Parts: sequence; C-alpha cells; structure tokens
Amino acid sequence: MEDHFRHLWEEMNVSREELLGIGTPPDSKTFSMTVLALNTSRKANGVSRKHGEVSRRMWHFLYPNVEEDAVPIIAITNGVHVPTWLSGPMVKLLSKHLKEDWSQVHDNQAIWEKVFDIPDEELWKTHIGLKSRMFRFVRERARRRWMTEQITPNQVVAMGSLLDPHALTLGFARRFATYKRATLIFRDIERLRRILHNPWRPVQLLFAGKAHPADEPGKFLLRQVYELCSSPEFGGHVAFIENYDKEVAHQLVSGVDVWLNNPEPPKEASGTSGQKASLNGVVNCSVLDGWWCEGYNGRNGWVIEGADDESAANSIYNLLETEIVPRFYERDPEDIPVKWVALMKEAIFSTAAPFSSRRMLKEYFEKVYCPTDGSNAQR
Repeated sequence: MEDHFRHLWEEMNVSREELLGIGTPPDSKTFSMTVLALNTSRKANGVSRKHGEVSRRMWHFLYPNVEEDAVPIIAITNGVHVPTWLSGPMVKLLSKHLKEDWSQVHDNQAIWEKVFDIPDEELWKTHIGLKSRMFRFVRERARRRWMTEQITPNQVVAMGSLLDPHALTLGFARRFATYKRATLIFRDIERLRRILHNPWRPVQLLFAGKAHPADEPGKFLLRQVYELCSSPEFGGHVAFIENYDKEVAHQLVSGVDVWLNNPEPPKEASGTSGQKASLNGVVNCSVLDGWWCEGYNGRNGWVIEGADDESAANSIYNLLETEIVPRFYERDPEDIPVKWVALMKEAIFSTAAPFSSRRMLKEYFEKVYCPTDGSNAQR
C-alpha cells in the first residue's frame, strides 16, 4: 500500500495513518481490502441469503454497537441469464407451451406454472435429445484428440468415449478449488464401484473443470479424478472433459441427469452452475449451502447431509442407492420415468424466475442502486 498509494495521502493532505486506517481492522496492523470496501461503500451485500448471514457474522466486529442481524450487509442472491443458459431444444419446447412473450418476462413466476402442463413424453424426449447431443460432443472431442494428437487409448477412455448414453449420468463441472471437494464421491471406492457397475441400473460420472494455475492442491485433486477416469476399475464409467469452457458447460448443464454439488459448507457463497442445470430440467443433488438453501423445496432435487467428509459421502451413496437410481430407472409402459419427469418440471418451475439475472438486477436496482428510502444518498 505504501509503495503504490503513498501519493494519495500526500495529495489528500492526510496522514498515512488516517488513510490506511480506513482499511485496517481494529487492533490489527494488516491492511484489508474487504475492510476498505465495507468502510467506503454505500451498500454491501452477500450473493445468497446464507452468504449474507455468514458475512454478517464474519464482519460483526466492524460494527460493535449493533446486533449481528443488524450488521449492514444485505443479501441479493445471484441469478443466471435465462436466454443464454436455456438450451435451444428447451427454448423450443417452452415456446410451445408457455405464453407467447415468456422470454421477455421470464422473471414472472406465474408464467412458469404452465411447465406442469407439458406432456411428460415431450419433456423426456427433449431431455433425451439433449443427453444424446452431449455424448456426441464428448465422443467427437475424444476422436479429434485421437486423430490430431495421437493420444493413448487410456486417454481416449478417460475422455468419455465409452460412456453409455442410456445410463444415469451425474455431472460435476466447476473450478477445482479444494473446498468444492471434487473427490468426495470417491471416498468409499468399493461402495461407489458397486453403484456404478450395477448391470441393470448403471450409473456414470462426468467431470469437467479447471484449477487455478497457482492452486497446487486444486490441481492435485484434478489429477486424482483424471487418473480414476483412465483406470481399469472406473474407465468407461467415469470421464473427464478437458479444456473446460462455456461450450463444455452448455453441454453438461443441459445433458446430464443429475447435477452434483458438494462443497464444504458454509464456503459456497452462491454457486450458479446448479441454477443453469435446473433451467434445463437437470435435477440437483447438493449440500444446503449457497443458493440451494433457497432453491431446494423438497420436490426439485436432493440434499446431501453430513457435517464431515465421511458422513457427506455416505449421504451421497445413500441417496443414489435408495432414491436417485430407483427413481430414474422406474419407467411406465412407454419407457418414461414419470416420477423423474415430475422432478424435472419442479426444477424448472422453482428455478427459472427466482434465480434469473433479470430478477437479480431488479433487486440490485431496488435495494442498492436506487433505494426509495433515501439511504443511498451521495455521501
């Protein structure tokens, strides 16, 4: 701070202590950018209700004269841009069954009630088409790498060339930060092997993501996952899509059956990948952290419980064995998983409006940029 901002206190004709004190916590000699931001911002907010609660608890010491609940950090939950993250086939289906101008008013919860009137076979057919498209994308990437870079057969397998388009598919795609616990589902290898290798009700995992170049523990987790993908035990049942980008994300959030999210709570501020998946009828299986604390309603997905890694992993296995796998493979005479489709409809209905960026921006405008109570007046 002294190297780069010394000229500021000289130009402002204030002392070094006065200027640096704005960003220095009480009883500390360490300059904090967060403290600086809180002391100089008109408004502050977390990006989910849970994040707001955690932030008020974390920074309560800056406001010793108020109760924790009164700490001036509000919450505005993140949302996603619905027109961007809805797949083309899903847009076509919704345009057929929702009101004509639905895309222009998609933050209106009432318009999404028509989702429940979509025939099960139409929604399921759309999902199966998106799933097939995703697997074609996965195989084509593997084929191109094989042709252009002469990669090894193990690498071709690790990239998903042997995955079964008809099997229940869980997706995990995000930054490989350690708190997101990418390898949690591998905690009990033998139990997971039995779940994945069930000949009548197979399950498979599709991973994607990147670690920060300076995050060595994150890169180690990524390598662990990749090695499992090419192992004889899990090859063909677990795959990793390399070079994670927006195109890969689009394929996964619309093509997998279940979106797996198991960060270490309460470290997930919001998380938006699960919102993108829900838009497309992909069902979430997540810990109650970030946006899922608000999004989960008991009918649109599952909650991973457990205060530590072992209990959280056991919760995932239990959910797969007793609820997720049976519901996915329970079919009517037309081969439609009616109960699963009900989950898909609820996922779309409960996510599209309340977790849209359109709602989010309106909330920022009303609560932060231009509040009607005059609390945002120029200081």
